[in-house]
Amino acid sequence: MKILAIGDLIGNAGIKELKRQLAEIKKKEEIDFVIVNGENSAEGMGLTEANFKDILAMNIDVITMGNHTWGKKDIFKFIDHPKLIRPANYPKGVVGKGYNIYTCQNKKIAVINLIGRVDINVLSENPFIVVNEIVEKIKEEVDMIFVDFHAEATAEKIAMGYFLDGKVTAVYGTHTHVQTADEKILPNGTGYITDIGMTGPKHSVIGMDITASLKRFETTLPERYRIATGECILNAVMFDIDDENHKVKSIKRINQ
Repeated sequence: MKILAIGDLIGNAGIKELKRQLAEIKKKEEIDFVIVNGENSAEGMGLTEANFKDILAMNIDVITMGNHTWGKKDIFKFIDHPKLIRPANYPKGVVGKGYNIYTCQNKKIAVINLIGRVDINVLSENPFIVVNEIVEKIKEEVDMIFVDFHAEATAEKIAMGYFLDGKVTAVYGTHTHVQTADEKILPNGTGYITDIGMTGPKHSVIGMDITASLKRFETTLPERYRIATGECILNAVMFDIDDENHKVKSIKRINQ
């Protein structure tokens, strides 16, 4: 079985690029299951109902979120949709689900969304404690577990990889919008990569307009961010899973 995890969609440009490339990638790589991070779909912040419908129309299996989960009030209309999950370590009582279990080719696949706590200004519970509780709860009822760790610090992501090594199928990072070249299978069999990158404008500052971004850095003034225009890229990672032991056989980065 092959699982495709696609990096953060940046605005409508990212959604359009996903639509342009997805069918070909699925056919070429023989993809069975697709996970997309959609928290930047609404022009960089949040997810509107229109965005959500556009993404679902591409037969995406799961949409994960992150620090901009509540960026658009639209989300409260569809937060309980089974294909949408938000960080599981948001405070208890918050609407939505932090994980869900899906069926694909007679396999039970759990997808967990987490958010980091280092240099990311979101009130959350300890992701290590929360994910361990979830894994212990579901491990006997699923064949595979994938974790989207939406975090800023590379050290926190790497630590999470080793913390979950042997307990889950794969841990991959989102949020920084820069694909890392450290894909590996950890000692106890868990697939890992620090960040899978983004899907959006190629010539940009993590998806944002270069001129606006430079003004912020040069002047420290709060110049309004806006999505860059022009050529787009799609960043993703494909996990090839052994059908017998449900461990990762190989990891392939996609950057096109």
